[in-house]
Amino acid sequence: MTVDLIELRGVRCEVLRRVNRFVVAVRSPEGTSLAHLNNTGRLLEYMVPGGAAYCVPRTAPGATRYRLVAFEDRGGPGAALVDTSYQMSALEAALRSGALPWAQGCSVARRSPRLGDSVLDYVFDCGAAIYVEVKSAAMRGPGDIAMYPDCPTERGRRQISTMIEWSSRGIGSLIVFIAALPGVVAFAPNGSGDPVIPGLLRMARSAGVGLRAISMHYDGSRVLLDDPDLPVLL
Repeated sequence: MTVDLIELRGVRCEVLRRVNRFVVAVRSPEGTSLAHLNNTGRLLEYMVPGGAAYCVPRTAPGATRYRLVAFEDRGGPGAALVDTSYQMSALEAALRSGALPWAQGCSVARRSPRLGDSVLDYVFDCGAAIYVEVKSAAMRGPGDIAMYPDCPTERGRRQISTMIEWSSRGIGSLIVFIAALPGVVAFAPNGSGDPVIPGLLRMARSAGVGLRAISMHYDGSRVLLDDPDLPVLL
């Protein structure tokens, strides 16, 4: 059973080419223009000329007319939500609604907290403070497994290492993987993207860092929660 999380009205667009890390040339009903991409992954399975996507018009003036938020996905119905800020908004909506069984009674206490030498995404108030890092798992692996990362990530390694260190000191910590793909059945780390990450996550679990995953997808107008407690396979 899916749960409505956030409204997000998009228009169909077509990928022409990736201009740089954060800009994609697209063709929309209004012609050719540039779209901002809020995802640092390579997204190779989606970033192909002619790929079907969803764009959201930007209201603020700037070099890009749209935000490219999602791609049509072979695991549909539905699309893969790749915009990480909307993934975070959807996660917060799920938290507020009580839809996450492992976060009952929790709320966002702080954003962008510093822990050691890393900046993480949240501090959750769950009766006690829990430091939380959120990772986007927008890559589909064999067997409909959502995976992270799709390329080497020094930042991700550093953040996980920091959480291992501080968890061993008794600080509550949690990593949440957002599998923003329709039809996925579990999450697993992608050693082909970064060979260090799978071992770090096993160390994190042993050190007491919580590892959770949720799955969601985009339907062209809304972001929907599919599984609030997706299996994490290490």
